[in-house]
Amino acid sequence: MNPVDRCDLRARVEKALSVFLAQQRALLMQIDPALGPVAEAIEAFVLGGGKRLRPAFAYWGYRGAGGTDSDEVVAAVSALELVQGSALIHDDVMDASDTRRGEPSIHRRFATLHSVHDWDGEAEAFGAASAILLGDLCLTWSDELLRVSGLDPAALLRARPVFDVMRTEVIAGQYLDVHAQATADSSLRRASTVARFKSAKYTVERPLLLGAAIADAPAPVEAAYSRYGLAVGEAFQLRDDVLGVFGDPARTGKPAGDDLREGKRTYLVAAALDGAAADAADRLRRGLGDLGLGEPEVDHLREIIVDSGALDRTEERIASLTKTALDALAPLDLAADAATVLTELARAATHRTA
Repeated sequence: MNPVDRCDLRARVEKALSVFLAQQRALLMQIDPALGPVAEAIEAFVLGGGKRLRPAFAYWGYRGAGGTDSDEVVAAVSALELVQGSALIHDDVMDASDTRRGEPSIHRRFATLHSVHDWDGEAEAFGAASAILLGDLCLTWSDELLRVSGLDPAALLRARPVFDVMRTEVIAGQYLDVHAQATADSSLRRASTVARFKSAKYTVERPLLLGAAIADAPAPVEAAYSRYGLAVGEAFQLRDDVLGVFGDPARTGKPAGDDLREGKRTYLVAAALDGAAADAADRLRRGLGDLGLGEPEVDHLREIIVDSGALDRTEERIASLTKTALDALAPLDLAADAATVLTELARAATHRTA
């Protein structure tokens, strides 16, 4: 794929989001000027970073199924970024994360706003409440942006069921994630289920199927997209799990080892508990969820994970899933260079460093 093509799509997604959010800002300001920080925070969060992978998968799924380029389609797939914004804002509240992409998370941003103005009540409670509401607003706006994108009514009717079930799945996955932490369920089965519904489906499979639905793709294309999307999506989440423990904070925008402090029961952790010696596994269990873990303790837990073979096991699974995904595409005669783009997207999603 010509690199300009990807940059051009990203720029068009940014433009569609900017225009929509400017309209929403005007509406909020009509309600009350106190909502100014809400509009500013959502604009900064949604427009301030992100790989735009979900719109890319949706757009190229659409083009691969024979759809022709249009600004209306770009606007429709841009709605996925608002779903992503909602998930990340809520995720940071649930994980008590201080940062996102190297900047204060939304709940921290509003806690600071409360403190700076010396308002009544607890700053932390105000921050959490604000973030929950902003995440809800992003989810609401995602539906609105899809609806007003300008898609042909028949295409919109085909797209709606995919979009609706995707949003249900990601929320279900988020709940299963916190449920696994609360119940200390560290099984590989639970970790795989969480990865599938919290990330794999709404990152790759459902966006692809959204594009396919807009293009009115035949059933064999949808089936191949589903196989490809589930495999790439799970590999994407596994890479995220590795970065959550071993990633460079300068690239990830989050403190190193945060997944361990938050007690995430990821595939990587489940594989470590499965493969480690009894005393090492017990030490890892005790460390999971300890917000006070310092760098020496985090380093020790990393050593346990590596020595257990879990890191190698996870990398092997990422490679296997990536191959499964690319094999699923091979029989298809995709249009508009989509096979090349989707191959590159699979590799970009699974070999990233941030």
